Amino acid sequence: MKKLFLSTALATALTGLVALQAAVPVNAQEPKQGGNMIVTYKDDVATLDPAVGYDWQNWSMIKSVFDGLMDYKPGTTELRPGLAEKYDISEDGKTYTFTLRKGVKFHNGRELTADDVVYSLNRVVNPATQSPGQGFFSMIEGYEDAAAGKAAALSGVSATDANTVVIKLARPDATFLHIMALNFSFIVPKEAVEAAGADFGKKPVGTGAFKLTEWTLGQRLVFEKNADYWIAGVPYLDSFTVEVGQEPVVALLRAQKGEIDIPGDGIPPAKFVEVMKDPEQAKNVVEGGQLHTGYITMNVTKAPFDKVEVRRAVNIAINKDRIIQVINGRAVPATQPLPPSMPGYTKDYKGYAYDQEAAKKLLADAGYADGFETELYVMNTDPNPRIAQAIQQDLKAIGIKAGIKSLAQANVIEAGGAGNAPMVWSGGMAWIADFPDPANFYGPILGCGGAVEGGWNWSKYCNEDLDKKAAEADSIVDPAKADERLAKWSEVYTKVMEDAPWAPVFNEQRFTLKSARMGGEDSLYVDPVSIPVNYDYVYIKE
Repeated sequence: MKKLFLSTALATALTGLVALQAAVPVNAQEPKQGGNMIVTYKDDVATLDPAVGYDWQNWSMIKSVFDGLMDYKPGTTELRPGLAEKYDISEDGKTYTFTLRKGVKFHNGRELTADDVVYSLNRVVNPATQSPGQGFFSMIEGYEDAAAGKAAALSGVSATDANTVVIKLARPDATFLHIMALNFSFIVPKEAVEAAGADFGKKPVGTGAFKLTEWTLGQRLVFEKNADYWIAGVPYLDSFTVEVGQEPVVALLRAQKGEIDIPGDGIPPAKFVEVMKDPEQAKNVVEGGQLHTGYITMNVTKAPFDKVEVRRAVNIAINKDRIIQVINGRAVPATQPLPPSMPGYTKDYKGYAYDQEAAKKLLADAGYADGFETELYVMNTDPNPRIAQAIQQDLKAIGIKAGIKSLAQANVIEAGGAGNAPMVWSGGMAWIADFPDPANFYGPILGCGGAVEGGWNWSKYCNEDLDKKAAEADSIVDPAKADERLAKWSEVYTKVMEDAPWAPVFNEQRFTLKSARMGGEDSLYVDPVSIPVNYDYVYIKE
């Protein structure tokens, strides 16, 4: 077996717990210990069970209560070891051996063992758990039988001793380490799960930086510092309180008065321009990228979108800057399927430049000099109908008459999956990556596997050669060859843009308003894998 590390920085991180703390930039204020941060949300939290929770609101809270074998460097998409002190990968890329850190304790005081890892992974795959994350583990040996309830456990997961876990894959998969950093892979103690039963999501016990000490439904959740946390010096806060039932506009007013620290639902759209035009408020707003792309799909299996010239014409007919104005500038123009925050994004690729005269020529070359009529499906919640109208105007300018079908989200998804929608604006349903890897943007929404009845590949685009290239990219499991793998993914997405099954429109930006007393790197307030805030590493300056 060969020992592989992601990078020199990662190898350094493996040498000790202190190395895993957030680095403090030169001239930056040293993080201060203590204090309570207040965050607000409109809706109550559904669950804090990592096997079940799957919404953006509880995602970061779960990350603060639990840990996985792998983790991310705070504020980045860079993988680093978590509960695993180190890992080995076999020569064929199918066997991972994780060595656990010693002395890590659950909130109930019991020390973590390899059996806890085995139990936690099996629990997610067990159909009785009804985990929405079950499918992420399909590369592990024995998955099909375990997921179908035909086997009690994953045959590919075992504990060889108290500190060692061996996971065997059915196929090499470069995304596997990301899966081990996903919330669904977080480790739970069997005795706590069994004692709480269906209430474990409200009585969570993990190894994380914070432990839940109060949950008053409809009012608040209180998370207190785990004094025994395995990363030295973390977290900095003594606690953070999540107040629920707060309308976003009210939360903003409270933030402006200094009563709360983070309005978790963000700046209300109706107040965004006002906030950003006020220098005193704007200086406390942190902007960052999301792993998101908003796009228009075109059904490539039916005329006229079966012709690449037509699809390219649509791409260059869209005035992306004008559409971004519809959402008050809260996005950047998209040039490709991957968002700029995603590893594998091709920085020097310019995409299709806005040029309506060139678009008309492409239509003429395709035999549609007089244009054609079609339908654009859109989710019926604001601002999506307004965005669809802007798209409609751009298409009309080159001779395409697109009728707008504004429907409930479920109906748009159904039409797209069935292949009945010639065009779909993805807003409100646009893809946000589950983990920061380019593979997560391909298979479900651009690969042949998603171009099926009910699938999320609404363009029904299927390029078998690209599927093979994607598989080749994901067979490169050696982290030392990560750049080679990302280059292959860049080739895949560049080819997708040549075929133009989508017209990428914009990548939404995140804007987090924080109180003046909050400290920590800006990246922690727009952390790409901890939305909206990485609670473990922020601190109170006062």
